[in-house]
Amino acid sequence: MDGKYGSSKHGDLQLVLSSIRRAIPELHGVMIASQDGLAIAHDFPEADAERVAAMAATALGLGKRITERTNMGELAESVIRGREGYLVVYGAGDDAVLVMKGPIDANLGLMRVEARVAAVEIKQLLTRA
Repeated sequence: MDGKYGSSKHGDLQLVLSSIRRAIPELHGVMIASQDGLAIAHDFPEADAERVAAMAATALGLGKRITERTNMGELAESVIRGREGYLVVYGAGDDAVLVMKGPIDANLGLMRVEARVAAVEIKQLLTRA
């Protein structure tokens, strides 16, 4: 956990992750990371957490640049689809990234709905005093 987030805030962020996991139990992992690529809260294996956080922050930054430079408006999401699964990345305010990793047969629509709701909650939690 990044040191600038207190234990109460960290617990609240873990509750957001738990809510996503209850709604979509087939996910392989859920993470909140800083936009500079550090894991804040997650349920990924520790060996994967920092690597996933760094890649998610990179995907978010690249997606933002692409949408800006192509006049597509503000980035809504970045979805990476491989043969065996999805990685869905959302901005969660100015400081955080929400990441969901799921199998190829995961309900992508449900992932998107849950991510949008969670991103708002995360933003609110991270901006409160």
